[in-house]
Amino acid sequence: MTVTVTGWRPALARSVVLRHDRVRRADLLVLPERVVVLSGQAADVLRLCDGHRHVDEIVEELTGRFPGAPVAAEVPRFLDRVREEGWLR
Repeated sequence: MTVTVTGWRPALARSVVLRHDRVRRADLLVLPERVVVLSGQAADVLRLCDGHRHVDEIVEELTGRFPGAPVAAEVPRFLDRVREEGWLR
């Protein structure tokens, strides 16, 4: 398991685009030769990955949006998994 680096300011990889598909009514990550359909609040998390916010700031923002959700535990793990896929830098 990867541990989120303190001070990391996640951003989508250069070859990755976050889009909302109105036909599918779904948020998508568009990658070279691949499309990933996002579920749950994944797009909400990834929209905050702008290269300016630290992981702690993303967690703080989402904690305010989703009170009572296990944001502090789940978001850093999610970001690590997405980074391991190569979709975040």
